[in-house]
Amino acid sequence: MAMLKNPIREAERYMQNARTVLSEKAEKEGNYYKDRKYVKAAGNYAWNGVLVALDAVTEVQKGLKKGQRLDFKDYMDAIAKKDRKMTFPLMAAYESLHKALGYDGNPNFVIVQESLKDGQKIIDWAAKHYSEN
Repeated sequence: MAMLKNPIREAERYMQNARTVLSEKAEKEGNYYKDRKYVKAAGNYAWNGVLVALDAVTEVQKGLKKGQRLDFKDYMDAIAKKDRKMTFPLMAAYESLHKALGYDGNPNFVIVQESLKDGQKIIDWAAKHYSEN
């Protein structure tokens, strides 16, 4: 993967794209989004933003062979080495953004908003630990 000029800004852009999709496409009705397709898309955008931020502050990509994929456990291990307290928000973001939203398209407005907060917390943490070389 090519190094981004500022991966934290890129991660923020992913999160903004997730919020835009929800507000412009998902059609909120009461406490639920009507279109699960867009909830799934927003969950995937947000989760990818979290991964971009984590890649910027961890060495999980280092040493990967061509075509080799990372596992969530790799990110958990890397975060635990840096800041054990952040493993809980990371697990919450994984479970909510990646699984509940990205796969299941959970339409519950409160769950969606709390999921985005979990993702943003990881990105904010990464921003504090990121240094441009």
